[in-house]
Amino acid sequence: MTPKTEESGGGSGVIPERGTPAGETPGGGTLAERVTGALVGAAVGDALGGPVEGYSPDQILQRHGGRVHGIVGPWNGEDWRTARPIAPYHKGDGHVTDDTLMTHALIRVYATVRDHLDAYALADHLVPDLMTNPRWIPELEAEALPLQRIFLAEKWLVARLHYGHVDPREAGVGNIVNCGAAMYMAPVGLVNAADPAAAYAEAIDLAGAHQSSYGREAAGVFAAAVAAACAPGATPDSVVAACLSLARDGTRTAIERVCEAASRHRDFESALAPLREAVAPFDTVGPDYRQPSLGARRPSRLHAIEELPVALGMVVVAGGDHRHAVLGAVNYGRDCDSIATMAGAVTGALGSAVPDEWSKRVAEASRLDLWSPATVLTEVAGEIFEKDVRRRRAHERAFAGLGVR
Repeated sequence: MTPKTEESGGGSGVIPERGTPAGETPGGGTLAERVTGALVGAAVGDALGGPVEGYSPDQILQRHGGRVHGIVGPWNGEDWRTARPIAPYHKGDGHVTDDTLMTHALIRVYATVRDHLDAYALADHLVPDLMTNPRWIPELEAEALPLQRIFLAEKWLVARLHYGHVDPREAGVGNIVNCGAAMYMAPVGLVNAADPAAAYAEAIDLAGAHQSSYGREAAGVFAAAVAAACAPGATPDSVVAACLSLARDGTRTAIERVCEAASRHRDFESALAPLREAVAPFDTVGPDYRQPSLGARRPSRLHAIEELPVALGMVVVAGGDHRHAVLGAVNYGRDCDSIATMAGAVTGALGSAVPDEWSKRVAEASRLDLWSPATVLTEVAGEIFEKDVRRRRAHERAFAGLGVR
């Protein structure tokens, strides 16, 4: 069947005006406002990108009769339950995917531990949650264990940590190298708001249980990007600068090349092909997203995941505006739910408003409260900061007692 184009999402291809010129601050706000913006913004990006994940910009253009400008239905219309390769997931109509499910799961770990996390926290708390606590899964339209929805790269956590009893700090070795760990690291950046180096270090530790190589590196850099976006006066340029100061190997070079290309564009339409061209030398998947190359997702110091550099590139193109960055990520295609998740988190943390018409519909369609996790994480972040201050002052006193001054 040829599905009809949804009026709410398809369009003539006219590019919406972005809200903030490049280099200017898109907004500001309290910690609570930035945490809420990042988490709700990420979930919205995830939901918008889900139905067009895996396709090219040209395929998206043809399928929707123009660029996607909002929430659209499943790629295969009413046949989503059986149509391959998506079945049995209802991607579209405002449903979030595993990116958001994993993000919320990590927030629950923070709510339990109420302190900084490490790889052991994933083994002790995240894995049991995935295995034993049924939750509403929007794409399955049913209550189920999160383990029944997550991708094989995330099931790896359960296989290695629960069944294999592998040291959590090393459990990520051997997994496919992709964006699986990076996609849910926004909470780490928010707990370490305005401290990108601390966010990077914590995410690198956490992600060791899940990923290795440039997949683990991307998790650290994405957390750093979110933390940098929370700093007062942050801009897209300052976020990218923070990422480049921390990123290593192919991840650093990929971000540099993609953001350099992005700086020459002010609308996502003109940036789609140049951003893909800039990231292609670092992306192991290859030109056909659904038919990965022989070297796809293997460890390397020369390569990078595609999603993070492109997400940052879209943030630059959009000047930090949430709507424009997310739509750019969505219409880029390929792994666009994760790209839009990351772009949505960074722009939300920068203070750019998440469109109400999107967030309310995503919450309703997904049957999820998108705002409660933000409230919880804000409270936990405040507690952790107070603990950090006490720990730092105790160290200052101890160090001073050594008679160095």
